[in-house]
Amino acid sequence: MTLNFLIVNGYPRASRENFDRSDVAHPHDLYRRLLDRYAPGSTSQVFFIADLENPLLSLDEVRGFHGVIWTGSDQTIYHTHEEKVARQIAFARRAFQAGVPQFGSCWGAQMAAVAAGGRVEKNPKGREWGFAPRIELTAAGREHPLTAGKPAAFQGIEMHLDHVTELPPTAELLATGEHTRVQALAVEHENGAYWATQYHPEFDLWENARLIAARAGALVKEGFFEKEEDVLRYAEEMKALFKNPGDEALRRKLGVDETLLDDHVRQLEFANWLEHLVRPSA
Repeated sequence: MTLNFLIVNGYPRASRENFDRSDVAHPHDLYRRLLDRYAPGSTSQVFFIADLENPLLSLDEVRGFHGVIWTGSDQTIYHTHEEKVARQIAFARRAFQAGVPQFGSCWGAQMAAVAAGGRVEKNPKGREWGFAPRIELTAAGREHPLTAGKPAAFQGIEMHLDHVTELPPTAELLATGEHTRVQALAVEHENGAYWATQYHPEFDLWENARLIAARAGALVKEGFFEKEEDVLRYAEEMKALFKNPGDEALRRKLGVDETLLDDHVRQLEFANWLEHLVRPSA
């Protein structure tokens, strides 16, 4: 059977155009790379859900997919007065109703929580960016198939301002961190399941560096760097480590460990979703 996926890109058109100007990869392309690796021969359709002229897929149309993948977004999920946000929540609920397995990262994790009755707020600790230096599996995470094979402690690529503050009643907290408590969760709701990570398994150090460089102004404004030149220098060091992961001195300088450099470990949650949720239900 040929697996067919819907990739829901949560960025509005203006933001996507800014990605092109800023030399940042589009998140749906990063997920297509993962599908090429872990589901070769599968097909995928990208849905730009924040573009209001694009009608939401019907329940029957959603049922035509074997999985729904949610990318990150620069939107604010508790701004439900904005149609480009509200329609995304409504669509996630439609996918729950359809019983199609869902996966998401960053905005996708927040979507998993909110669509099933949880809560997201602005993180009083500010932005989490670059990577979380230590994420730990919970007791539930050590037993759950989403995080099967994951080390008890690991690093994850991050870029977000909001965090999940209340889990839905049917959610399990699978991984947690100091800056952001909810780092991975699994939600059973209505007819479906939605597995998600606040961190980005679809990113590698190279793509993370491109995103950091594009956020240089914000990172300076928020006090993480003195000058944009410092941000760009940091991003170049991250690219250098991507090219030469054996550079121990650079690894120590950046604080990067093997769990961030090893593709298999970093991408394991997505591979597990395919293996344990999508393929059995196809």
